[in-house]
Amino acid sequence: METISKYSKFLPYLYFLAVIAYWFTDVNQSKGITAYPILLFGIPFLWQIIKPSKQLNFTLGITFACLSSYMIVAYLSDVFNIVNLSQQTKQFMVYGGVFVIANFVMALWMIRNSFKRSF
Repeated sequence: METISKYSKFLPYLYFLAVIAYWFTDVNQSKGITAYPILLFGIPFLWQIIKPSKQLNFTLGITFACLSSYMIVAYLSDVFNIVNLSQQTKQFMVYGGVFVIANFVMALWMIRNSFKRSF
């Protein structure tokens, strides 16, 4: 149990690295070499795993909490049918609901890590 609590602080960074890796492979299949700049988004998360910083951690947490909040508003506008969207987009939004909630939870977890623990 001690090992799990020791490494649990890295879970949000590994989650965002996995999302970036998936995004990269998906875009790389269709666009080719133009997908490589996507990998640059992973540098701050990788840096947090290698050499943690409270300031970078808080900045990443706040940034992704704001982006996730925006995604939650967009998701709720679709759920309540405020904006008319195509059926394919609505199907994508249903699958994206888990992604939206997971992003928000991981961003809050990063903020909590910056307040709670010293790396």
